[in-house]
Amino acid sequence: MQTSSSLARAVDGDRFWADIEAQAKIGALSPRGIRRLALDDQDNRARRWLMDQGKALGCSAHYDDMGNVFLRREGQDPSLPPLLIGSHLDSQPSAGAYDGTLGVVAGLAVLRALAEQQIVHKRPVEVVSWTNEEGARFAPGASGSSWFAGRRDAETILAARDDDGVTFREALTDCLALLEAQGAQFRDIPVVPHAFLELHIEQGPVLEAQGAPVCVVTGIQGVNWYEVEVNGQANHAGTTPEASRRDAFMGAHALVGALKQAVSALNDQVRFTIGKFALTPNSVNTIAQQARFTIDLRHPDPAVLDTLDAAFQRLAEQEWSNCTVRLEATSKVAPVAFDHHLVAILDDAVKAFCPQAPRLVSGAFHDAIHLAHLCPTAMLFTPCRAGISHHPDEHIERIDAEVAVRVLAHAVERLLTTRKD
Repeated sequence: MQTSSSLARAVDGDRFWADIEAQAKIGALSPRGIRRLALDDQDNRARRWLMDQGKALGCSAHYDDMGNVFLRREGQDPSLPPLLIGSHLDSQPSAGAYDGTLGVVAGLAVLRALAEQQIVHKRPVEVVSWTNEEGARFAPGASGSSWFAGRRDAETILAARDDDGVTFREALTDCLALLEAQGAQFRDIPVVPHAFLELHIEQGPVLEAQGAPVCVVTGIQGVNWYEVEVNGQANHAGTTPEASRRDAFMGAHALVGALKQAVSALNDQVRFTIGKFALTPNSVNTIAQQARFTIDLRHPDPAVLDTLDAAFQRLAEQEWSNCTVRLEATSKVAPVAFDHHLVAILDDAVKAFCPQAPRLVSGAFHDAIHLAHLCPTAMLFTPCRAGISHHPDEHIERIDAEVAVRVLAHAVERLLTTRKD
């Protein structure tokens, strides 16, 4: 078995875990969990905390047009593209404390080890917290990283509204003012990283079942998001005969069954989820006039996603329980395979700590899915208990997380000492 690098050994596990616990207090729910929706007060507090930690290490803090926050440890040659590490700090409405946060705090732990060991490196190293990865407040998610990588245009992102009618632009304006007041420097010239590394909880049960504390991720399956409206006619629940009804709920019920049948006709790798469902007027004695719901569709093969997209469109052209349907694809993110060279470096680092670790394809999408179109990109996973995520019961073991951070540091040292300017 290989030996770990000096940077990996220099990671302060106690300080790393203290930082995880400090972040868990920002937006904390009772009795457990967090709520940090993108660009809300708690999300902005988490950003300011990150900037304070970076400044204490002698790093400069930067932000861009989307509110992405960067901590930069300068290299001997500032003109070289930086090695970028990070994830996100926003969360689901009732979430665990590790999804996204782990990757940002892990990057901070690497910066701290570099600073405390006074390691000199030629290229800069940066830690990033991407804006609105989750998409829980402003859909679709991964706004900051997709814009940064040139995958989505700013105007479309800025026009998104939350459930209260607040636009992304309005919330972002307040965030940018806070970042400026905190002393961060505005970055108006895009930076293409040398490489991007993201450590994340698995959000699945595989690593825990295999007893592996960490593994390399070779790619991410594709994700299509849809919004569906089923439109009928509101009427009195007690006086309208069944044959005369245009019940949007019943139409939605029938349509969902047909959508599931289309998915089941392919293979069990397809992931089909309805995460939101709402009725109008939503009254106990009134037939629903409209049903609105979302679909999250995932698969590692783009051809399968295209086949299902065509099937969904055909189903939306039909009437269901005398109701019409409008289906809109709000986001389509194709599957990606990560950079083979970078995957190999991470895999070597994993093997230094866990020789039997598997390689996985991510079932969840992450900011890395967009960065992979801009620069060499790869990920690491660490297990979460029972695969539970997006829930206050989300849990990781400190011992696993510390191993994963040391693997990350091992890979970072390898990348900083390998000459490839």
